[in-house]
Order: sequence, then structure tokens, then C-alpha cells
Amino acid sequence: MSEEENDSLDERDEEFENQEDNEQLENVIQVSGMYQEWFLDYASYVILERAVPHLNDGLKPVQRRILHSMKEMDDGRYNKVANIIGNTMKYHPHGDASIGDALVQLGQKDLLIDCQGNWGNIYTGDSAAAPRYIEARLTKFALDVVFNAKTTNWLSSYDGRNKEPETLPIKFPLLLTQGVEGIAVGMACKILPHNFNELIDGSIKVLKGTKNVTIYPDFATGGMADVSGYNDGLRGGRIKVRARIVQEDKKTLKVTELPFGVTTDKLIDSIIKANGKNKIKIKKVEDNTADEVEILVHLQPGESPDKMIDALYAFTDCEVSISPNAAVIENDSPKFIGISEMLRISTERTKDLLQLELEIKQGELEEQWHFSSLEKIFIENKIYVKLHGLGYDEAIELTHELLKPYIKHLLRAVSDDDVKRLLEIRMRRITKHDSEKADEKLAALEGEIAQVKYDLEHLVDFAVAYFKELKKKYGEGRERKTELRSFETIDASKVAANNVKLYVNKAEGFAGTGLKRTESEYVTDCSDIDDIIVFREDGVMLVSKVSDKAFFGNGIIHVGVWKKGDKRTIYNMIYQDGKSGASMMKRFSVTSITRDKEYNLTKGTAGSKVLWFTANPNGEAETVLVKLRPKSNLRKLKFELDFSELAIKGRDAGGNLVTKYPIAKIELKEKGVSTLAARKIWFDDAVQRLNSEGRGEFLGEFKAEDKILTIMQSGDYQLTGFDLFTKFEEDMIVIEKWNPKKPVSAVYFDGEKEQYFVKRFLIEPTDKKTSFITEHEASYLEIVSTDWLPQVEISFAKIKGKERDNETIALEEFIAIKGLKALGNRLTQHKVKNIDLLEPLPYEEPEEELLEEAEDLHEPEEEQDESVIEKEEDQDERPEEIQADSPQNPVQAEAVKEEPKLPPVEKKAKASPIKEVKDDDEESQMSLF
Repeated sequence: MSEEENDSLDERDEEFENQEDNEQLENVIQVSGMYQEWFLDYASYVILERAVPHLNDGLKPVQRRILHSMKEMDDGRYNKVANIIGNTMKYHPHGDASIGDALVQLGQKDLLIDCQGNWGNIYTGDSAAAPRYIEARLTKFALDVVFNAKTTNWLSSYDGRNKEPETLPIKFPLLLTQGVEGIAVGMACKILPHNFNELIDGSIKVLKGTKNVTIYPDFATGGMADVSGYNDGLRGGRIKVRARIVQEDKKTLKVTELPFGVTTDKLIDSIIKANGKNKIKIKKVEDNTADEVEILVHLQPGESPDKMIDALYAFTDCEVSISPNAAVIENDSPKFIGISEMLRISTERTKDLLQLELEIKQGELEEQWHFSSLEKIFIENKIYVKLHGLGYDEAIELTHELLKPYIKHLLRAVSDDDVKRLLEIRMRRITKHDSEKADEKLAALEGEIAQVKYDLEHLVDFAVAYFKELKKKYGEGRERKTELRSFETIDASKVAANNVKLYVNKAEGFAGTGLKRTESEYVTDCSDIDDIIVFREDGVMLVSKVSDKAFFGNGIIHVGVWKKGDKRTIYNMIYQDGKSGASMMKRFSVTSITRDKEYNLTKGTAGSKVLWFTANPNGEAETVLVKLRPKSNLRKLKFELDFSELAIKGRDAGGNLVTKYPIAKIELKEKGVSTLAARKIWFDDAVQRLNSEGRGEFLGEFKAEDKILTIMQSGDYQLTGFDLFTKFEEDMIVIEKWNPKKPVSAVYFDGEKEQYFVKRFLIEPTDKKTSFITEHEASYLEIVSTDWLPQVEISFAKIKGKERDNETIALEEFIAIKGLKALGNRLTQHKVKNIDLLEPLPYEEPEEELLEEAEDLHEPEEEQDESVIEKEEDQDERPEEIQADSPQNPVQAEAVKEEPKLPPVEKKAKASPIKEVKDDDEESQMSLF
């Protein structure tokens, strides 16, 4: 072979190799492309086939396959869970663990699966026993509601060997009953469970045309929920759920119900963690949970049970927030819709399925009627006799001919299949044919067909009756477990335990919890989330967060814990103005500030200084003795100042003039008492709490010794203080300010004597819960009233068809006031049908002469809320002469209420806070002012 030929062959080989390389390069896929394509496939698969339920039946694929498998195995007896898992693997191409977990979760919901054995505990979080030890079968509810092969669309399983349902024809809002939670790729689903009976009621409302049907979650673990931010279950909504905590005694709290999604172990761990961080102070926690939740929290001595309950909600998992995210699959794509829309769609689907079932049933009944009619014609007209000796095809043809005279009334034409069925009738059946029974059967079928047609024409009524039957059959025992209520916002700083000690080094200007004890002065116990208020000698005030050590400036004169909105703590101060040298006095409160901002309580001039300062937690006002520096033209060198006769104003007020002359010394003359008015208290029924902001029912004005009376449906009463942290019993029916002279009237049923009794008694002052009805287990309180002159109306039961007229009884005339333990008087000898409390008789309550001081002198001036930002307020820059001439803010006492025959109470003359100290050889110092 020549060299030229060799070169040509080499060129062709090289060209062929380049061509192969190019083809390979064209088949190469970039890594980024692979990731995008395969990741999207994986994400779609997880969303559609694993984590998110389908809108039609509310089930994830694994749940649907489990139920289908259990229906396939159903024979009325229990099956081993291991067998159910194995049979489900024919349809679910994943491991047995995922199937087992999903099956246990379905079983714990106590709706579709009847469980036997140890299936775990939803309260403690204990897992179920191994699948080989536990058994399950479908419940009657599942068999009635979930399955119908005639209305099911079937698909091939993953390997093509079996058929599985596309979705199950569930005629109930199962998705909303059970709830569901799933995490997919790039999205999540969290639909909360709702109450069985409320969903049925909601579906009935939808069928009747109600547009806005609102339903709220209900949890198997009970507890309480604030659903004000539910947002129809859509993304962005949020609900708060709380454990139910009751006071066992003064030293013990008991948790009886859990928040949704919190187990006893998790709850106890959060309590121990909060105690370890000194947010709360407890002795120990006991877990006695079995069939019911019982967690005992033992308190440290001196801890308030009511305050501790709030602290548990603030710092532990006794209160958690849940963010729903209603996502479902519809038409092979994810969709976000609200709970009310899901209920509407589910109800409409149920109605459509009921219609389809009725149509199928109608067709089946008509087919039965059709063939029964043909059979009657075929036998009674002895058509079978005329077919003797004919071949099969000839017999079919002749039967058609012989039936023609008799089939005009039939619903459809006679087919070859109909004739074949006639020819297959056995002779025994022909000989036993009874014409009357055949007519009765046809009439019965016609009645059933007419009823089905009626139901189809009145489909809404039929669907409503269907839901009512479901509620009647399966609704018992499925009442709401979670109480819906509004939660008040708990200020963590008010309920946090005092876990640190606050110290101050006044000389160096430091305050905090980390100062050395040997170099500092102890102030008080506080929590590490409190704010502290600091006053300096130069008249500057500021508020800051508690810290280990912070510098507040030299000359600290007072440090204390500050609470936002505190109107009860009043500061009394005398300061000297740096410019004029005059001394001023003022009383003020600090209700709102901007944290870490300095506020000047004087006129702001250089050289101003505080001469006297006291902080009074309940508005106390002292009397002080002021001594002036000796001076040639001064004849009176001392006088008294009474702070109780000075009005309480804002912190920026300049104050009232005390003297223009230098003060040598100020001494405490006499400690004062509170000058604040009685505290107005309201009860907010929505949150079952007291408040001083005017929300709810006004209970009255309370002084330190006043009490609140509560009466419970159980027949107990209790006296409590008016602390805003006070918790009240759930069965409370009366709450009011206690009047020791006002009697309580009660009508109760005595279980031992089986009679109604009436008693009137005065409340005995005790802080313990006290019963005022008999202790028999069948005794109960019928009516209670705290009116002066209550009256009741008794309606009597019929006896032998005879009616007795209603009777009205004035209880004040019926029985005198007796002791608390007295049984009382029998109400009536006749059989009682009902007892109603009527409007009380008119009564004028005895008035008492109450001397109250004017509110405008005892209530602090309202200040601008500076929790976000505060504008600088100008100090009182009035000329000194005008201030000196202004009234000295006297305190006046007036008779608010007086007896009609009493003489009017004279008003006190205006008094000056500056009182003369008499001296035989000197004139009054009052001439200086």
C-alpha cells in the first residue's frame, strides 16, 4: 500500500474519531442542569406522593393505601399490624417503618381504626408496641363513610399487579377532623384538627346556604386556645394554646390538660429549664400521668399560686404558639385554601357522592324491577312451555316474540341478556312461583324507586339528614375538649421570679446585680428582666434594664424596681433651684419613659440639687420639719411641710415654692398614710381576669382591706383580694365586691332528703373555699342571689294530669338569716318542675357617710406614653412670683354619701402644705410666703 493511501486512511480514522467525540459531547449534561431537572422531579414527587394530603379525601398516599389495604383484609376481626403493613407494601413502594408510623398515627386519632394493644400514649409521647404485638381493624364509622367501590376511581399500583383507589369516596370532612402535618421540599402543610360535631353542624349550615361558616380547632389533649389570630387556617395565622392549670392547694399546682403538640416529658423539661434559669421558683415536679394528665408542680414557700400560673404560661411550654398552613393537593398541584373553603368543598363533594350513590341505587332498583317484571311475565304466561324442543338460539328468538305483547310497561327494551337470564331459571323456582308475592316484591321495589327519586329531587334535605344521622350515630363522646377563650397578654417582667439581688454603690455611681456586697448597699430582690429607676442628687432620673454593673453617675440618692404604668408609686421631693436658690416641693409618679434617657426633675438649671426624696409604693405622704440657715433678718427658722396636702402631678411639673431662703436641714416629722383614692377594679369575663383599665364589669372601688366574693356552681364561695393576678374557678357564677352586711340567698337540692331547701346567710370572712350546701353527692345548687330582696317563681310538675299554678316566693319573707351550716327551710312539698329567679323587690340600701378626698388631688396626672419615643417637655418656667402666689393645692374632703337626716358635711377650708411651728418669742414664718 502506498504512502498516499496510508495518509488517506489516517485522515479518515482521525475524522471518524473526532465525529465520535462530538457526539459524546452532545450527550453530556451539565451538573447544574441535572440538579435542576432531578431536583424538581424529586420535589414534585415528595409534594404529591408523600407529604401533602389530597383535597378530595384528606389523606396522604400512605394513609389512603393503609385504609384500602385494611378494607381488603376486613372480615370483622382484628388483624396483626405486621400483616397490615405487609399487605400495604403491595401498594406503597417504601419501607415498612413509614407505613407502621402512619398506621399508629391514624390509630391514635380514634376515628377510623379500632385499636387493640399498646398503641402508645398521646399525652406522654410513649411509642406503640412492636407491630407483631398490636392489632387493628376498621371502625364502623370508616366502613360507613370511607368506602364504596362503585363510586371509586381505580388506578394501577406502582408495579401494575394491583388496583388502588385514586382517592377514597369519603362522605365527611375527614381532613379537618383529623388534621395533618407534613414537610415537603420547598413547602409545608399544617392543618389543625377540628371538632367532629362542629364540622357536621358546619356542613349542615353550608348545605342550607350559610355563606360564612367559621370553625375553630379542637385538640384531643384538651387545654385552652386563643383563636383570635387563626386567619381561617391560612399561612400567616397564629393561635395560642395553653395547658389547663388548677390550684390543688396553696403550695401545689396541677396540670390536667396539655397544649396541642406538647407531651408531658416536654412540658416537664421546660418547667425544669425555667426553674434552672431562675425564671420561676419551684420545689419539684411530679408526673402522675396515666389515662389522664396529672403533673404536680410544688411551689417554694411564699410563692403566689396565681402569679406562678402566669409565670408558667410566660416561661414554659404551658403556652405555645401554633402557625397553621392549610395546603392541599388538587388537580395534581398544591393549593392554599382556607378552612372554611375546605369545609364547603368537602360538603359539596359529599353531596355529589350521595347523588352518585342514589343514581347507582336507582339504576340497580330499576334493573331489579325490570327483571322481576320479566320473570313474572315469563312464568305466569307459561312462555317456557312453548320453548320445548327448540335450540338455544331459536329459544331466544321465540322468547323475544312471545314477550312483545306484555312488555309495553317496562322501563327499557328487552335485551338478549335478559332473555338468557330467563332461560336459566330453574324449574324448581318456576314451580314455586307465587303471583301475590311477586306483586308485593314489585310494589316494594316501586316504593324504593319512588323514594330514591324523591331523595334525588330533594338532594339538600337528603344530605342534611345524612349528616344528622352521622352525628346521632357517632357524635356521642366527641364533644369539644379544647376551651376557646381570649388570653390576656402576660407581662413577663411582672410574673418573673425575683432571681437576682440588686445592689447600689452610691458613692461611685454604680448599680447592678454583680456588685460586690462588701462595697455596695443591698436594694431589693428583682428578676433579670426587670427595669430599674435611678434618681441622682442633681435631680436627674433615668430608667434602665437590670444588668450586672452599670454606671448611672455620681450622687445616686435612690434606686428601685420600676414597672411601666405604675400609678401607685408616688415620689415626694424637695429640691433647690441652682439659679434662684429657692426651694421647691413636688409629688409625682413615673408611668412611662424612654429607656436610658435622662430626665431632669428640677428646672434644669446648673447647681440644682435634691434636698429631700422619698419613694412611696402606695402613695404615702409624710410630714417633714424644715430648718433654715440662721440669718440676721429671719425670725422663724423652722416649719413643717405636709406632703399629703400637695397635689400629685406629672414629673415635669416645677413644683410649689417652699422658701426663698437656704435650707439647713430637713427631718422626718411623721410618717404618712396613703393619700391615693380607692382602686377601681373591673372583671373581664372574656379572659376571666381582673383589671384596672375599665374592661368588662365594674366591681367597685377597693381599699386595702376590701375583698371580692365569688360563688361557684358547686355550692362553694370564696373571698379573695383584688390582686390582678387572681385566678377564678371555671364554674364561677357570681363575682362582686363583698359587703359583710349583705346576706346571700340560695335555693339548693338536698340529695339525701331529695327536697329543695332555701337558706339565707352572711358570708363568714375566711380565705378558704367554703361550701354552703349539704355534702351529699346528689346535692346541687339551683339558684343563688346576693340581692337584698330576691324572689323566685316555682313551676310544678303535673300529677295525674292535674296542673298546679306557679308560685312566687319572696325569700326574705320566707326565711330569716341563719348560720352558714344551717340546713334551711324546705321550699315546697310538691314536685317541682322548674325554679326561676325573678327580678328582686325594690330596696334602698342604707347609705353611709364616706369622706373621700378629691380624685383630682390623688390621681397622678396622665403622662404621654413614651414606650416608643418621648418628646422633651418644657420645665415649668413660670416667674417665681407667680408660682409663689399660686394656690398651695389643698386637699379637700367632702361627704360623698350622707344619710337623709344627717346635717350636711362641711367642706374643709383650703390648707397649705406648710404649717406654722409656734414659738413664743418669734413671729410666724408664714409671713415669708
